[in-house]
Amino acid sequence: MTTNLPLKLHSLPNSLPIEGAVRIELVEGVPILRASSTVQNRIETLLAKQKDSGLTAEEEKELDNYEELDDYFTLVNRTVRNVLLTPNQGE
Repeated sequence: MTTNLPLKLHSLPNSLPIEGAVRIELVEGVPILRASSTVQNRIETLLAKQKDSGLTAEEEKELDNYEELDDYFTLVNRTVRNVLLTPNQGE
């Protein structure tokens, strides 16, 4: 699998709660990482403000950090799903 993501995140959004930021759901028996409703609400607030009046530089960076974090969730979820659902893995 090839990815364009850097190996490390450089920072997390300042508004990311230390606890309760991520929830785990089972989808077809596979654990999937998702942002909590608190985090989703913050992202929706930033997107609405971006559309309506524009974001400050700090808010723009925060939204960029959330987007990068979402890319990591997608990568991890896809990797876990592929490992768990690919028959004869490791043979």
